[in-house]
Amino acid sequence: MQRANRLQDAVVAYQAELKRNPNDACTLSNYGGLLCSLGDFQAARQLLMRAVQIKPDLADAWSNFGNVLFELQDYQSAITAYKQCLTLQPQHPLALSNLGVLLDAQGHHALAQNFHKTAIQLEPDNGSNRTNYALSLLAQGQYTEGFKAYEWRWNTKIIGKHNLQGALWNGEPFVGRTLLIHTEGGFGDMLQFARFIPLAAERGGRVIVKVRKELLALLQRSFPQQLFISVDDDAPPHDLECAVGSLPYFLGTTLNTIPFSNGYLKSDPAQVAIWQQRLEKDLYFTACNPTLRIGLVWAGSPHREVRSVEFVDQRRSMDLQTLAPLADIPNVLFYSLQVGEKGIQAKMPPKGMKLVNHTHLLHNFDDTAALVSNLDMVIAVDTAVVHLAGGLGIPVWMLSRFDQCWRWLSGRVDSPWYENLRIYQQPQPLDWASPIKQLASDLLKLEQSKRPSA
Repeated sequence: MQRANRLQDAVVAYQAELKRNPNDACTLSNYGGLLCSLGDFQAARQLLMRAVQIKPDLADAWSNFGNVLFELQDYQSAITAYKQCLTLQPQHPLALSNLGVLLDAQGHHALAQNFHKTAIQLEPDNGSNRTNYALSLLAQGQYTEGFKAYEWRWNTKIIGKHNLQGALWNGEPFVGRTLLIHTEGGFGDMLQFARFIPLAAERGGRVIVKVRKELLALLQRSFPQQLFISVDDDAPPHDLECAVGSLPYFLGTTLNTIPFSNGYLKSDPAQVAIWQQRLEKDLYFTACNPTLRIGLVWAGSPHREVRSVEFVDQRRSMDLQTLAPLADIPNVLFYSLQVGEKGIQAKMPPKGMKLVNHTHLLHNFDDTAALVSNLDMVIAVDTAVVHLAGGLGIPVWMLSRFDQCWRWLSGRVDSPWYENLRIYQQPQPLDWASPIKQLASDLLKLEQSKRPSA
């Protein structure tokens, strides 16, 4: 039932089996692995600890134990568990690949790739293992090989088949034909990779792009030579199809050829003017004459429909109160850009923080772009607004989790994707205090430099 994705039925079956035989190590291991995939990490940890105590030579149990310790970000204990699994079964593909993922999370990409390669040798057709290897290469900046390997993402359980219906475009010239480009991933992915659309168009004739409706107006204005349609619309006749996340590979992108790092998105001048008037009124109502106006985003979308993505969101997001040190910076007026369920926290900002909340007026990314275009900078966790601000050419300071996304590159505080981006990464898992302290210090220096002369 677990393999058939009947997960709740599997929970009931495992529980019933453990009532009959509470010390069956295989059942404890499998049930613990299931609970880990469901996000019940503490319960899974207890079950798997019992499994390896009862049957310390059960390699699968050590692999599952490593997985839950990894999700709890207890990395050293996870490494120990994976090592124990591989001591018992040196050719355990899942443990090899997951140990590689763990080492990638720590920034040890060269070492991680040894484990990824071995896992691939054992299971050449395993899309998950090959995608893990791709992400390791991309995090290291090896874009030529990394984006090629990233095409295996379509063969994983998380992403699945690309669902493209027509002939696939592989980067070849398509003069006289029409290319349909599909959205992929979240809003941030589409905003990041949209920069490649005009470069694809240079290789042929007409380009049509399917995007989610929240991005439609912004992207159509930013790339007026192409036709943008909603994902809810039927596509006009076309000859070729491609997912937007494949464009970097088919266009031969390297670290040195990432286009438009200074910005490529265009906000609506009329909306920008309206927001300018609103912000002027805010000065009256807040009795504030700020040196800096700064947008804030403290949480991403939870994406509960994809559990692995939900787990990542729990590590990248925070509560507004965690940003309390920013309230000590004088002469700063903050603007909430936080939509979604955590947006309600804007009603109770940290003591001393002047926070204006107009998010009820933000219905799509075009609205947000107009507001952001009136701000001096944005401070955000790793979410779509980072790509929006970076694409608009607005300075953005990003608070990044310890096991940060591949796109920000290991060990860097800047980004070739956005020249106005500065990265503040956790030095240890779960440690937001350190990067926020450094960001607050840098923000104070910036505010002081912007003060008008006496």
